[in-house]
Amino acid sequence: MPSEGRCWETLEALRSSDKGRLCYHRDWLLRGEDVLEECMSVPKLSSYSGWVVDHVLPHTQENPSPSETSSSSRSASALDQPSFVPKSPIRSLAFLPASPAIPDGTKGKHESQHTEPTALPSSRGITVEGCIQMYELVHRMKGAEGLRQWQEEQERKVRALSEMASEQLKRFDERKELKQHKEFQDLRDVLEKGSREALGHQEKLKAEHRHRAKILNLKLREAEQQRLKQEELERLRKEEGQVRLRGLYALQEEMLQLSQQLDALDQPKDTLKVDLSAFRTRGNQLCGLISGITRATSENSFPTAEDHAAADRALQEMRDLLVNLQQEISRASEDKRRQDEEEARVKRQESQMQQGPEVHRESLVPSQGPGEKQNEDLQVKVQDSTMQWYQQLQETSSQCMLAFEGLTSCKDGQAKKIKMDLQKAATIPVSQISTIAGSKLKEIFDKIHSLLAGKPVHCGGHSVSVTLNPQGLDFVQYKLAEKFVKQGEEEVASHHEAAFPIAVVASGIWELHPRVGDLILAHLHKKCPYSVPFYPAFKEGMALEDYQRMLGYQVKDSQVEQQDNFLKRMSGMIRLYAAIIQLRWPYGNRQEFHPHGLNHGWRWLAQILNMEPLSDVTATLLFDFLEVCGNALMKQYQAQFWKMILLIRDDYLPRIEAITSSGQMGSFIRLKQFLEKCLQRREIPVPKGFLTSSFWRS
Repeated sequence: MPSEGRCWETLEALRSSDKGRLCYHRDWLLRGEDVLEECMSVPKLSSYSGWVVDHVLPHTQENPSPSETSSSSRSASALDQPSFVPKSPIRSLAFLPASPAIPDGTKGKHESQHTEPTALPSSRGITVEGCIQMYELVHRMKGAEGLRQWQEEQERKVRALSEMASEQLKRFDERKELKQHKEFQDLRDVLEKGSREALGHQEKLKAEHRHRAKILNLKLREAEQQRLKQEELERLRKEEGQVRLRGLYALQEEMLQLSQQLDALDQPKDTLKVDLSAFRTRGNQLCGLISGITRATSENSFPTAEDHAAADRALQEMRDLLVNLQQEISRASEDKRRQDEEEARVKRQESQMQQGPEVHRESLVPSQGPGEKQNEDLQVKVQDSTMQWYQQLQETSSQCMLAFEGLTSCKDGQAKKIKMDLQKAATIPVSQISTIAGSKLKEIFDKIHSLLAGKPVHCGGHSVSVTLNPQGLDFVQYKLAEKFVKQGEEEVASHHEAAFPIAVVASGIWELHPRVGDLILAHLHKKCPYSVPFYPAFKEGMALEDYQRMLGYQVKDSQVEQQDNFLKRMSGMIRLYAAIIQLRWPYGNRQEFHPHGLNHGWRWLAQILNMEPLSDVTATLLFDFLEVCGNALMKQYQAQFWKMILLIRDDYLPRIEAITSSGQMGSFIRLKQFLEKCLQRREIPVPKGFLTSSFWRS
């Protein structure tokens, strides 16, 4: 430490000083003498003072030589100075000369005489004694000062040691506190480690639990999916069975009609030499075969594919049988006609022979027998029954408009607000139809159904109901049907997959509210007459713009829309129509039939094939219709459908190609490639965007 270094330096300095070089008797304490007795006692003259006065001072006074005088004066001056301190006689005994001349008696006398201190009789003695006292005083003062300094030094050392001890105590306390803190930290680390291990174990248990729960959920989900798959397969089997059953009933009905035609051909031909018994017997056998299949189906719930194929073969055989019978009757009629002509010619020749060689001019008129095939062109006009249906739908739409005319023409602010709220409530949900989720689609359907049922629905932050106005229901039905068709014209035209969610909602609303379905057809026929199918004729005196509007074109400011845009809109509406006729609302009543099902699609396809094609329009509409509805028609009509496809490819496509210019061959080539691919695969693919059963679980 620094204080210890200073102590050693101090001791070394004291040892090197004059006082430190003095010799001290270490046996003073053993002799019982007090070291500081001379400093503490009253100043006294030494016992040798008398001897000094008697022997030393007289000699110096008797021979006062100049040198002695000077030395004495120097001695006196030196005695006057504080720095001159004569030594004690006791300490100087060793340096006194031996005086053998002094007798022992004299010595004893002197010793006896100086046993007691005596006062100096002269002033010089007093001076010497004063010097001695002054020396002792200086010595005591130096001793006191040294003692004080030593005490201060010791006090400083004590304070330094105390401070050092205090600092060491503080360090000890700090080390102790640090040790306690470290022990506490170690203990806390151990506890935290144990806690972490416990949490880790707990998390591990949770992870194992989650893993097991996940496995169980997967198993449950797989079981649920398996169950749903089985239910879906069962539903599909039932649907296919129902389709086959309806097809079987249709086959049986057609068989009965062919049998009636066979009987009708049998009655007026009795005069012909044709054996009809074999045809009649075979026809009865075929009718019995289909009846037996139908009875077996009634017992076994649904017919199998083999039963349907057998019934189809029987019907085809019945058709062939009827065709053969007609050919036999035609041949017999031709033979009879020729025989009658031959007999008439023979009779004329006989009458000419009887009348003479007169020559009669006869004009030969070529005639065609009933069995010869006439090459007639396809029709341009729609069938009368279809035209009546079209006009009836348009009349229904006009009557609906007249029914809510008072609401639209009313100037009252409240009525206008009701009209706007009802229009929003009817059109906004239709605009929100999408393929996001089946649950969302069901919410939209429920909202539209509630509005049509007279229940209040929320729209624009407040409640709206058709009961707010007597004409509200007619107005909502008309606007709803118009919005459905507009979605097909705009949304489906741009995104073909949107046809299916819009169509399934429209089909469900149609089933619950038939008038809305009629209005949908009326709007569809008005905007797209090819959905009838109907080719409006140009009447004399009609403006060209009006005729173009009748054909479905949009005319604005005497400007007719581009052909591409026109075909795009027609394609969207035909796709919507093709989707409606094949879809049903999955939450509806399955016991009832579709209000406008696949039979209308078959009728539309047959009628458009019986009409002359239109350049670029017919090919586009046929492709869109078959791409959306072809798969459903194939499942429904099977062999008859493929005959229709062959008819389109072999007979109708050449007619389309003949009227199509080189710049409009895109739609024709697309239709041709689609038909060839389907015939090659013997299958019509499921349309893109078709709603599956998994969609309704989302």
